[in-house]
Amino acid sequence: MNERSNRAEVRNPILTLPSLCRLRALSPEARLALQDILLDIQNDARLRGERSWRGRKPPVAAYWAACGVYAGPIARAIGPGPGRRHRAPKMPSAQAAMPTREIF
Repeated sequence: MNERSNRAEVRNPILTLPSLCRLRALSPEARLALQDILLDIQNDARLRGERSWRGRKPPVAAYWAACGVYAGPIARAIGPGPGRRHRAPKMPSAQAAMPTREIF
């Protein structure tokens, strides 16, 4: 990698947003809760995107892929710090308890 691609703001453009400072100013508990929500959104968007792609709905799959792509970097930008990733204990989600329905 060259010097430019090693810079944090190049690798995560969310870091250049002015409102990120306000999110980082939140209490650690609030930031961790927000990070958990964003990571859940990212995982859910990936699942929905894959389901849409298998169902031959590329525009919908692209929408969900974009949602997932934005949620992850935001979660990492407000997380505990560089190189440290918060791992909350996994709780069974409501979606995991729901029966899955395949679209053919």
